Amino acid sequence: MKDTKDKIPDAKELEKELNEYIQKKYGGHIRLALPTIFPKLDSDFPDSKKMNEEENIDIRFDMKPEELEAYLDEYIVKQKEAKEILATKICTHFNKIKLLRDTKTLDSYGAVGNIKNNIIMIGPTGVGKTYLIKLIAQKIGVPFVKGDATKFSETGYVGGDVEDLVRDLVAEANGNIGLAQYGIIYIDEIDKIASTDGLIGPDVSRTGVQRALLKPLEETEVDLKVPHDIMSQLEALDEFRKTGKRKKKTVNTRNILFIVSGAFNGLEEIIMKRLNKQGIGFGADIKSKENKERFLSFVNSEDFMSFGFESEFIGRLPVLAIYERLGIEDLYHILKNPNGSVISNKKKDFKSYDIDVQFEDDALSIIAEKAFKEGTGARGLVSAVEKVLLKFEKKLPSTDIKKFIVTKSIVENPENELNKLISNPQNEELLNLFESLLNKEKLVIKESIKKRKEDIQKKYNFKLTENRLDMIINFAIERIVDTNTILDDLSVIITRVKEFEEWFFNKFNFKISFTDDAVDRIAIESFRFNLDAYEMSVDIMKNYEHGLKLIKEKIGDGKIIITEEAVNDPEGYLDRLIKESYSD
Repeated sequence: MKDTKDKIPDAKELEKELNEYIQKKYGGHIRLALPTIFPKLDSDFPDSKKMNEEENIDIRFDMKPEELEAYLDEYIVKQKEAKEILATKICTHFNKIKLLRDTKTLDSYGAVGNIKNNIIMIGPTGVGKTYLIKLIAQKIGVPFVKGDATKFSETGYVGGDVEDLVRDLVAEANGNIGLAQYGIIYIDEIDKIASTDGLIGPDVSRTGVQRALLKPLEETEVDLKVPHDIMSQLEALDEFRKTGKRKKKTVNTRNILFIVSGAFNGLEEIIMKRLNKQGIGFGADIKSKENKERFLSFVNSEDFMSFGFESEFIGRLPVLAIYERLGIEDLYHILKNPNGSVISNKKKDFKSYDIDVQFEDDALSIIAEKAFKEGTGARGLVSAVEKVLLKFEKKLPSTDIKKFIVTKSIVENPENELNKLISNPQNEELLNLFESLLNKEKLVIKESIKKRKEDIQKKYNFKLTENRLDMIINFAIERIVDTNTILDDLSVIITRVKEFEEWFFNKFNFKISFTDDAVDRIAIESFRFNLDAYEMSVDIMKNYEHGLKLIKEKIGDGKIIITEEAVNDPEGYLDRLIKESYSD
């Protein structure tokens, strides 16, 4: 084997070659200047597998399928079967990885015998396929990328490379290769790469892509450096200049979960034809979409191959999830869902102008009807809302109106209602209706949280008091975020206060304990002004050291309770404690 030095040009040659390339691509006005001295090169590449193991992270995944399914139920309307399948198989995928890591068999448990829970999803547009997978990835805490199957071609041809998705995972993981190797890759419109009958010549965008996906779906090493990517080459050169080492970075796809989806129009006819041939007795003259879609539950590998997929490709997607078409009532419930994104995003649009918005139920019902007519599922909701509210979003920021209600009349006749609102902005009836709708929204959120009270207290390990419940609801509405986000933030705040209690004991050998009311007061200030609860605790107790010494002389090794009064008036509370301890 030749020494690596023979393969690397000197500084002048590198500068010349790179400048020739850059000038051809960008013109003669750009020039690259490289340092004239390069550090000594190591004799060979480091072991890429060893390097990747060093960058690996520990997956601390212990979620159960029912827990993940319950989480999805908070956000996704309908799709009971799909949520059940995805929650179960994705939890199993990550718990199996955890098991193999804990038993130190992950590295030896390679491609042979390893069956990944890669998933194929079937369903019309706008039923929540992408949203559901994003929610899962976010909940688990792994990177997620989405690609469109129609934009990829077989390696070696002009067009996107399927391995680019793996590289994108690393970018989503902020360069953390270890985390990227546990990510989720979602490929939409997979039905568009089914082979075409009667095609002459190489099918680079269909069968070719299927074949290119075979190895990543199972296990392969993907090189992060792309030969034709000048930026990756420059990064490699800069790293070599700094360290004197050429590192070959690769990503192993063994534990990357692949999920593909498509509408699969025409698959129903293939299934019906097969079932009729088998003499099962299904009627052949079924024309409505809804009736045809019922046959999708009978799909098998033979049907997918008749549709145009290679058997090896379908064999690497063992899990099937079928989505239901959304009706008007489903679209209405999506709009009503307090955790839904359509209405919350529109509220944020107006909130950016300091305008609060409430929606009447009748208005949401009509919007759902309009969206259903578009035939694009939940996607139609966004455009339906925009059509109704665009003129209000343009005009109201220039007025003094700070509370706005989307009524049935506004949905039916936006322009007329806008003129009426501008002419009478302080309509007392509308303002009272706004407060009524706001209170109703709070009540709905409160009931939703109470149903999960036991699970929430168990998960976060804190009491869900009435005051705390009101605080969560108020900040969820004020910030226009779902309650889970506020619960997560509150959990961090409580943990930070406990960390301070521990630090204080280690520092002064004296126990202090913040009451729930005191913690809630800290939490309110933390939410309101984006302050760190630990630093707030430090500020509250910063003048207590001398006073506590006096108190300790009287009470010995007892414990000081820090109440809400202490948070509001630290000095006054300390003075009272000292006086009380010496008056006893």
